[in-house]
Amino acid sequence: MSYARVLCVGLLGVTGHVVEVEADLSPGLPAVVLTGLPDTALHEARDRVRAAVVNSGNTWPNRRITVNLLPAALPKQGSAFDLAIAAAMLTSAGELPPAALDGVVLLGELGLDGAVRPVRGVLPMVAAAAAAGLRRVIVPLANAREATVVPGVTVEAVDTLRRLVGFLRDGGELLEPPPAGPVPAAPGYDLADVAGQEMGRYGLEVAAAGGHHLALFGPPGAGKTMLAERLPSILPELDDAAALEVTALHSIAGVLPPDGGLVRRPPYQAPHHTASAAALVGGGSGLARPGALSLAHRGVLFLDEAAEIPSATLQALRQPLEKGRVVLARARGTTVFPARVQLVLAANPCPCASPAGDQHCTCPPAVRRRYLAKLSGPLLDRIDIRLTLAPLSAAQLTTATAPATSSAEIAARVATARAAAAKRWADDGWRVNADVPGPVLRRAPWRLPVADTADLRESLDKGLLSARGFDRVLRLAWTIADLDGRDRPGRAEVSEAIQLRMGESHAL
Repeated sequence: MSYARVLCVGLLGVTGHVVEVEADLSPGLPAVVLTGLPDTALHEARDRVRAAVVNSGNTWPNRRITVNLLPAALPKQGSAFDLAIAAAMLTSAGELPPAALDGVVLLGELGLDGAVRPVRGVLPMVAAAAAAGLRRVIVPLANAREATVVPGVTVEAVDTLRRLVGFLRDGGELLEPPPAGPVPAAPGYDLADVAGQEMGRYGLEVAAAGGHHLALFGPPGAGKTMLAERLPSILPELDDAAALEVTALHSIAGVLPPDGGLVRRPPYQAPHHTASAAALVGGGSGLARPGALSLAHRGVLFLDEAAEIPSATLQALRQPLEKGRVVLARARGTTVFPARVQLVLAANPCPCASPAGDQHCTCPPAVRRRYLAKLSGPLLDRIDIRLTLAPLSAAQLTTATAPATSSAEIAARVATARAAAAKRWADDGWRVNADVPGPVLRRAPWRLPVADTADLRESLDKGLLSARGFDRVLRLAWTIADLDGRDRPGRAEVSEAIQLRMGESHAL
């Protein structure tokens, strides 16, 4: 037999597509021709596969070999096709039985010695195979635990090409996926460690309960970073659907934890303020890869020293914050990554960053304005909560008082508020109040009485709020009502929401 076909999976963003790897042997000068829009790494598979086949004790067919990847119009990238290419070539050369791999998906990179190396993106690849009705996959041993996350699929593992050939030709055994390892311990951040800053703690609780974006301004040492780092500690664990989304993204980026299980805790990303736009929102040559924004999907993206980040980089966040996804167009194709995050910005009020705040600031007014101008109006308009933190006093740091409310206690209140919101919006599929479109809150049955929104309408008419800000205040009001255990917000909740939006809130 001079023709064979083996199944593999290619990725475009987080979307997998089943790829048929065809191999055909024909008379002519010995050569390997690879077609089907392969990238550079895939072009180099010719040399990797040849060395792996020979070093595994098999005979290399001394003929013209054509390998085609179907659908041919779909861009292919990476080294996950190596194992499928080797199996297709050996089958077409008569070294392997042709029916042995019917309906089986092969994934893996080959080393020159025939070892099967792990690859990125195995989880979304296996999920795509399952969605296409395929129920059996063979993956590298290091990826096997990750692949078992997908339900309804039989996962088998290989560590060498020699083992795969022995299994297909002689009935040898494949490897079982390793058992689940211990779950990595969560970082020991607790809101009880934060001294003072009742306003900041309250803003963090509201942000967590409703999925709202948050901006923190204040002098160095006021607690901005401490608060941001503790936001994940009060967020609920991810449900199955969200955990699969997050784990798939981390699999593509190659940052899954060693246990290879589902990522259950909301992710936390805090890129350095010198990070490029590509590192933040995603990019790269060829087909783009996810950036910190997508790796924080369903979690927290913290941008410390936000005023030091280049303005163009910050502006790249505007569309993703509004749409919940990143669309990256490149010459080889367009890639879409989910990016529904809670953004937390932190910035000093001026370049001198006096620890005492405005009292000892040496910056002229023009310098202060220019420093914060990088946080443009359109970007800040997408931030629901804006808080200015005051410097801490010696008494707040040194006086022995009753312990502050812990993350566990606040997390319980957040979970109750989120459950109320999820029940309210269950028919529409929205998870938190921040997901609800503004027009929904402005029409029956969710429109608030005119008397309760009088202050909000006045702020809009005076130009203190934009139309987008109007809707975001309504979402905040619903979140505050959920935290208070109320069915609907009243005038007090709307007023508190306006103060949070304007940066003037004070928690009791």
